[in-house]
Amino acid sequence: MTWRWEYNPDEEGVVADAPPAFVAQVEKKADEIVRAAAALYLDGTTYQGPGEKMKTADVEDGIFWYMIIPRDERIYILRAQSL
Repeated sequence: MTWRWEYNPDEEGVVADAPPAFVAQVEKKADEIVRAAAALYLDGTTYQGPGEKMKTADVEDGIFWYMIIPRDERIYILRAQSL
């Protein structure tokens, strides 16, 4: 597997009606989080520790909530709110 991020449940459910500039900020920050998670969990598929709690990330025009799931090698963006 390869680390990546995705919207959960889907893009429409997470960033519907958000300005395109805000969505671009969220996606750029998600890319950064993916790189950090890949460095922290070199082989996430074999991770046996406790799951991480939901986290938030601030971007210039708002905030988003996400979870890191090492065994899936995924960052799931759960909710986003633009200002």
